[in-house]
Amino acid sequence: MKNSIYSILFLTLIGCVSSKNLIEKDVSFSKESYIAKNNGEVIPSGYVYSKENSFKVLSWNVEHFVDSFDDPYIDSKRENTPDSLMGDKVANLAIALKKIDADVVVLQEFESAKFLRSIADEKLQNMGYKYFADVPSHGWYMNVVVMSKFPLGVIYGYGNVTTPLLEYKNEEGQLETQNTLNTRMWSLEVYPTPDYNFLLTGVHLKAGRGERNIAMRKGQINFLKQQFKRFLKEDKSKNILVVGDFNSLLGSEEINLFLNEKRNREKFIDPLPRTVMTHTSDDPKRRLDYILMNTNMYKEYKENSASVPQLFLPKKMREISDHLPVTTTFIIK
Repeated sequence: MKNSIYSILFLTLIGCVSSKNLIEKDVSFSKESYIAKNNGEVIPSGYVYSKENSFKVLSWNVEHFVDSFDDPYIDSKRENTPDSLMGDKVANLAIALKKIDADVVVLQEFESAKFLRSIADEKLQNMGYKYFADVPSHGWYMNVVVMSKFPLGVIYGYGNVTTPLLEYKNEEGQLETQNTLNTRMWSLEVYPTPDYNFLLTGVHLKAGRGERNIAMRKGQINFLKQQFKRFLKEDKSKNILVVGDFNSLLGSEEINLFLNEKRNREKFIDPLPRTVMTHTSDDPKRRLDYILMNTNMYKEYKENSASVPQLFLPKKMREISDHLPVTTTFIIK
């Protein structure tokens, strides 16, 4: 009996000892190679961090941006037979991306990261875009994609998540849920420098006015807020940036869920002036697009840098998209 007790105690003690990161046993990797030591990530071989002390982020809904190939698993006329003007859209988008020269680019209504990589390879050579990611829908072509000059880490895809239609019941008095749109939300680790990183969340929330659509967006936002609480519980100084097409008006209930949070570290800030609108691109009269940062990341925000760049004349901007791009800059202190 005594031996059994000792055996159990021994096994318990062994179980309490955490396993060592295998990289620490490999002398070829120095401590400077770590990008995220806790999960074993290192910087890409041969990568050299930029010496710049700032970085720019771009978010843009580029409206039904599809490649020239038919995906047999997606049944949509627009995706099956792309518009003949797509060639012009690709060329104009490339010109716009060169003008903006952002370090991190998040595009909504874009078919795939594969397509974005091909554009970068063919039209954005020598700009430094090496890293691409998305969490594509299985059944639709409008996705949220990212390309970056900085190394990327873990991506958290939310496509399998079911979210509620908050404070809403249908005509039969029943509650509703949905999990068809949540592929258009994800979070991703970004590493601009060896000592500074942030959690980027790209979104394209449910479109449309009306009680049901608002309830759907509130359910999506509620889920994201709970995710952010998890990240902040792990690291209370976590920098969090949320960008994209929120399909929510300035002062709306949905946007206020981010801006009016009582706990300071869970509160988000909208740095764009309230007079700035993003939709439609040729005659902007309302704001649907945002770059929101939590109070941790706001410390690095470059004052007055958030803007909606007017890259072309209104007619040409409308040929690219019905939305205007949003950019902002952060100073790495």
